Amino acid sequence: MPNKRSIAASICSLLFCFSVLAQDKENQNQEGSPKIINEEAIVFSEDINPLSPAKAAFLSAVLPGLGQAYNKKYWKIPLVYGALGTGIYFYINNNKEYNRYRDAFKSRLAGFKTDEFYFGPQGEELTTPRITDDGLQRAQKFYRRNKELSLLITIGIYALNIIDANVDAHLLQYNVDDNLSLSPHYRINEIDAKGNLGLTLNFKF
Repeated sequence: MPNKRSIAASICSLLFCFSVLAQDKENQNQEGSPKIINEEAIVFSEDINPLSPAKAAFLSAVLPGLGQAYNKKYWKIPLVYGALGTGIYFYINNNKEYNRYRDAFKSRLAGFKTDEFYFGPQGEELTTPRITDDGLQRAQKFYRRNKELSLLITIGIYALNIIDANVDAHLLQYNVDDNLSLSPHYRINEIDAKGNLGLTLNFKF
């Protein structure tokens, strides 16, 4: 009997020791993990300027391309001005043609037959106009639609210039170092045999 009691006591003491060690290890993991995460958050937050994207967007709104220069993306500046210049060129050209046909149509409505379409390529006066009244109306609609479309495209390019500067400023604040990687993981929980899916942040020193 003494042997059985001593063996039972030894087993109980071993189980107690294991439980205490397991509890200590669990407490260390629970207490240690937040500290590491907080330290990393502090380190990375020092390089983040929350006002930088707003400033880049504001600069691009004041002067297109200025936000790209603020983000040091100088190669985008010619693209911004090239796109804006193209939109403005088509707007001016369509507006000029629209006014041309509109003025001729107004002149005919007033009873005059002296608009440019009553004359030939060499300046000779024609008995019948090269473009009829219906043709002038169709031309007005065509160039007015193109003028409005050119204006909308130009405004859209201007807005994209602001959005691009804002997004670039956001992306520049992310750490893209090769030593820093974010990868998914799938692990089996040994306690309840369930799968755990998540993301693992790896940082190499």
